[in-house]
Amino acid sequence: MIINCCVLSFLCITALLTPAMTATQSRGDTAALSFEGTRFIHRWSKNAQHEFTPAGEEDLAKWTAMLTINVHDGARTGEQLAELANRVLGNYQQAGKVIRTDSKPRTETCEAEHFAVALLPNPAFLEAAFARVLMHEKRAVVVVYSKRFYGDSARGEMGAWLKKNGAAVEQALMSWIGIPSLARLRALPQ
Repeated sequence: MIINCCVLSFLCITALLTPAMTATQSRGDTAALSFEGTRFIHRWSKNAQHEFTPAGEEDLAKWTAMLTINVHDGARTGEQLAELANRVLGNYQQAGKVIRTDSKPRTETCEAEHFAVALLPNPAFLEAAFARVLMHEKRAVVVVYSKRFYGDSARGEMGAWLKKNGAAVEQALMSWIGIPSLARLRALPQ
């Protein structure tokens, strides 16, 4: 696995979170990865979008946590990465409410990285989406950690969860070095 050079400085912080994507031989082509100490199992892929949920959350119509990895093969420069980040931000603004954005500046060896958190309402649930936009193996990648709460109490539950976990999820996502190689992602069943 190629490790994004921008996150090497975070190795000490993420030593306990250093996930790797591993094939689960008993489930054929099913693959898993780890984020914040939770094992996420591959559930669905189409084109360059890949979705993972924890064990027990196989139903993609009713999950509470999801990792989504979107590969944008056409975006290969810092300028294209910034355009992609602005499109992601625009989509979140249209679908809900953006509650936080941030960027890590470009360095001599790495393109800038971008981050956004949005609340996405739905009549059945409230979703928080934490999105990191970065270069990975010379391609733009959007990694999204999403958390959902269902029912009438979703707003209160989300508020309490964000207050308790929001900063930690942001830090974990922005320092996560477990993004699978593009070859491993392409090999997932469609």
